[in-house]
Amino acid sequence: MKTKNFTTTILVDQTPQEAFDAINDVRGWWSGEIEGRTDVLGAEFTYSYKKVHRTTQKITELVPGKKIVWHVTGSQLNFVRDTNEWDGTDIVFEIASKRDQSGDKTEVRFTHVGLVPTIECYDGCSGAWGFYVNESLRDFIAKGKGQPNPDERRPSRATGRGEQRAHDSRR
Repeated sequence: MKTKNFTTTILVDQTPQEAFDAINDVRGWWSGEIEGRTDVLGAEFTYSYKKVHRTTQKITELVPGKKIVWHVTGSQLNFVRDTNEWDGTDIVFEIASKRDQSGDKTEVRFTHVGLVPTIECYDGCSGAWGFYVNESLRDFIAKGKGQPNPDERRPSRATGRGEQRAHDSRR
């Protein structure tokens, strides 16, 4: 039997390129401290939230308007026994044009390859990803603003969006 990776999909009115650009502006929709470039193929960035969660991602695929892949090269998840559960996993965003009754849409399919029900952090991590993708990222793509926690404000490094961003930290 095949083990299912965590996957969720959103549909937005913006173009595939607008969705791609918003996903790459990670500070606009994912919370905590983010260090490093998040929009260049081969770059590495680190996400950390207090002393609870720290991961390093390498951008291994970056196809404008179509696909983004982050390979987790190191993790320290201090809320589970195996603190390195995310090591070697891939975080994938697949972007595609869709058409429905109301017109042209963009589908963003998020998959965390390796985040499966048999690992300890699955429930908590899939719930957090569900919030970040289905709510914060969707709002960031659609409205230019993710769903922040007021005590975690950081300026966005993105150009062209112009406002201060805050980052949600519901993990």
